[in-house]
Amino acid sequence: MTRPLVVGLTGGIGSGKSAVSRAFSGLGVEIVDTDALAHELSAPGTQGFAEIRAAFGPEVVLASGEIDRAWLRRRVFADARMRGALEAMLHPLIAAEALRRISVWRGAYGIVVVPLLLERGGFAGTVDRVLVVDCPEAEQLRRVTERSGLSEDEARAIMASQLDRKQRLARADDVLDNSGPLERIPAQVETLDQRYRRLAHERNPAT
Repeated sequence: MTRPLVVGLTGGIGSGKSAVSRAFSGLGVEIVDTDALAHELSAPGTQGFAEIRAAFGPEVVLASGEIDRAWLRRRVFADARMRGALEAMLHPLIAAEALRRISVWRGAYGIVVVPLLLERGGFAGTVDRVLVVDCPEAEQLRRVTERSGLSEDEARAIMASQLDRKQRLARADDVLDNSGPLERIPAQVETLDQRYRRLAHERNPAT
């Protein structure tokens, strides 16, 4: 059986990837979110948790027994070597679980949300189309500092680890403009949903 069309959803921090993926989910589209997988695969009792604690020491664990993600984020974005070590621990686990979930999709197409889809390329052989959620970089910065509690310096450090807006757009197959209010997302998602269903049908007329 032909596998579903796989759409890779990406965008810079603060661009609105979560809101867009929720809109697709509301249409019944199957979603795999690699950020959510990262949390699942580093929860207490998992291999990821054990590896993070061994690499970063007991200070990475909160009194509740959970990973102190704010502390870890500050540490890895201040030290590229430590960021690479964290990615080497988690990315293979995340990729394997994402592929497992994609393999059981039943719809005509599905969405895999990968913030670093274009930067790391780990899903290059899996994703059929790249959907970029786009907004101006100044708007990204405003949203991140207002909604996440990160300082401007922390937000800029994360943005600096990602492709800039021009590079990201140059590699997109599809673009969703999220420079305005959230109310503009559903209509764009419905248009994309129709496009992806048509493309999926062209690949596999039986769908």
